[in-house]
Amino acid sequence: MSDLIDDPAPGQNTPEYTVSEISGAVKRALEDEFGRIRVRGEVGRVFKARSGHLYYDVKDDRNVLACTTWKGQVSGLSVVPEEGLEVVVTGRLTAFGAQSKYNLNVDEVQVAGQGALMALLEKRKKQLAAEGLFDAARKRPLPYLPGIIGVVTSPSGAVIRDILHRLRERFPRKVLIWPVAVQGAACAPEVARAIEGFNRLTPGGALPRPDLLIVARGGGSVEDLWGFNEEIVARAAAASEIPLISAVGHETDTTLIDFVSDKRAPTPTAAAELAVPVRLELAAWIEGQGARLTRAAGNAVAQRRQRLTDLSRGLPRPDTLLDTPRQRFDRVAERLDSALRNAVQAKRMEEARLSGRLQLRMLSRRLLAERERLADRAARLDAALQRAVARKRDRFAGMEGWLRPGLLSQRLAQQQDSLARNARRLSNLGRAQTARWRERIDGADRMLRSLGYQATLERGYAVIRAEGAVMTSQAAAAKHPVLEIQFSDGRLTVGSAGAKPRKTTKADEAPDQGSLF
Repeated sequence: MSDLIDDPAPGQNTPEYTVSEISGAVKRALEDEFGRIRVRGEVGRVFKARSGHLYYDVKDDRNVLACTTWKGQVSGLSVVPEEGLEVVVTGRLTAFGAQSKYNLNVDEVQVAGQGALMALLEKRKKQLAAEGLFDAARKRPLPYLPGIIGVVTSPSGAVIRDILHRLRERFPRKVLIWPVAVQGAACAPEVARAIEGFNRLTPGGALPRPDLLIVARGGGSVEDLWGFNEEIVARAAAASEIPLISAVGHETDTTLIDFVSDKRAPTPTAAAELAVPVRLELAAWIEGQGARLTRAAGNAVAQRRQRLTDLSRGLPRPDTLLDTPRQRFDRVAERLDSALRNAVQAKRMEEARLSGRLQLRMLSRRLLAERERLADRAARLDAALQRAVARKRDRFAGMEGWLRPGLLSQRLAQQQDSLARNARRLSNLGRAQTARWRERIDGADRMLRSLGYQATLERGYAVIRAEGAVMTSQAAAAKHPVLEIQFSDGRLTVGSAGAKPRKTTKADEAPDQGSLF
């Protein structure tokens, strides 16, 4: 009986759970109790997996909360977590039963206060400066007068209207606008893509590549301008091959893009002023330079004219230049007579000296020597002729075998065939050449008829000649008693050889109405 009423062992009525059941119960309890929460803390370890998921810790001085942001949620974060940054994260608290851990699925990250933002900004500044992105040596000069200006800004704000208005006032240029969000989570990626997109355009293409970029935004708080402090924007501006002007916020606002851009403008309006010169001032400057050039050229010509005048004064008069040559000529002329007499005397003496050598005895000896020399050569010539005749006779004897009638007939037939072929070729060539010459003669004849005066004669004109020469005026024709008039169908002689030429007057030139042909 005692066994029936005794209480069971302690704990035997406690329900049993499987591991999965208790893990699921804990997960539901966490999600139901906390739901969507905001947690403030400092970002600790940050790890981005190959899948694109982001794992990091948010901690305070005593505890650590594991956080996860899935790949699809990363692009929506306004601030990417960085180690040491104080943030406020928003998400849903959940549990991961496989490792008995709970974590926060974060879909929004905000920097906790301006102090944290400024600390992050200084950290990024030091990092980019250490990489040399702020160096003045890498900054490119702005083009003096860009043909196309690309503007990266919001298409609906006052900034683009101010830029366009200022450009119209100073020097109208073509403007390409790439619309972007200028604040919020989409600002940084859109601005970076716009800068990269402008750089990918082809110069001179259907959508031409700009010569200058302006990245502009109006004033705002640090949080509003934070998109221009993102690292992707700064690196895109630094990598831009197109010179870039940053005009973000007011003069007191400074962002990372201001440090990496080629030129910083305090306001968007000032950026337009930096982009182009004032057209009227440029025209006035060009006009002034032209006037200076004209004055300089005039002064240079005047100085050289004066220099030429001064130098001409130092030259001697033309008549004085011939004084010395005249005197030298006179002295030479005076010595010419005596020099000629002396030369004649010397030649006579030379003639007498040479004539003494031409004695009869000397000539006889010279003639006898030449006769002996001629006789010797005649004897040698006779022997040489006999040897030459013998060689020719031997040669003819050797050629006798070639002069047989059969061989001669065969060679003659071959030569006749060759001659006939050559005659046919020459005949064909002659006919072709004659045809070409005939065509050239016909062409020349047609050109002669078109360019010669025969065509003019056929239209009623005539050519008047006198003594074979063409008369081109009435005065020339009046000097000849006989004139020959050439018409298109023949020639006619007018006048007689005994008639005297008569000069006509203006009364004679008027033709009688009854005598006209």
